[in-house]
Amino acid sequence: MVDLFRGIDEPLDHGMMFKWHTMIMRAHPEIVERGQYRTGTRPMQIVSGPIQRPRIHFEAPPSERVPPEMDRFIDWFNRAGPRGSDPIPAVARSAISHLYFECIHPFEYGNGRIGRAIAEKALAQQTSSPTITVLAAEMLQSRKQYYKELESASRRLKITAWIRWFASIVLGAQRRSIRQIEFVIAKARMMDRLRGKLNDRQEKALFRMLREGPDGFKGGLSSGDYQTITNAPPATATRDLADLVEKGALIKTGDRKYARYFLTALHTTRYSASLLQSR
Repeated sequence: MVDLFRGIDEPLDHGMMFKWHTMIMRAHPEIVERGQYRTGTRPMQIVSGPIQRPRIHFEAPPSERVPPEMDRFIDWFNRAGPRGSDPIPAVARSAISHLYFECIHPFEYGNGRIGRAIAEKALAQQTSSPTITVLAAEMLQSRKQYYKELESASRRLKITAWIRWFASIVLGAQRRSIRQIEFVIAKARMMDRLRGKLNDRQEKALFRMLREGPDGFKGGLSSGDYQTITNAPPATATRDLADLVEKGALIKTGDRKYARYFLTALHTTRYSASLLQSR
């Protein structure tokens, strides 16, 4: 993604995608065809279900058709860009490029990540600056619906429904990005305010909660969770948590065994997100 954003205005080409694919495949040494399109003779199929009764959701073009299909895809992508000869709106271009790329399925492995990177490039090129929309995170959050919409759109020529759904993902990703940025700022402010005022156990627990990001510690932090994270005895955990509430780091809900603790920084970003949603 860093490489993508550094070369936002560069036209898409085979070499750029091969470079991205090589980067991704560093974590998968078992994949032989890296930094190149697939060449195998077996059909490239998306399959689910048991081996004896597989369900084929989609079959991509055979390997020998991939290079000419990708030539056409790249030509269209660049012509449809903001500086191309046939520009189309950024969200529509992003949606169509992702769908068409996934239909070609040009690589042996990693097509989803490359396809999402291409969609990000289409959005970023509209403003000639990095637009961190976190598309991948939003798509994976709606993974089942994503695959359902992708399968449906790949079976027909009319793709208006796909574009509408994809546009909702773009909006959701923008809201997610704003929440993430606000959370990071609130976290930095909170930790700066509490610097030198916390013991090691409290810092450890807060950092563990902060790792969950804007979505927060699932169900809230209990006293038992605090003891597990810090190895503190029950009485110490109770005192530490009460002190964190008093210092404004945590917000407490419930009482006794039902008490749960939430980050004040998270509460702030959720309030801001609700205001954004209402607008």
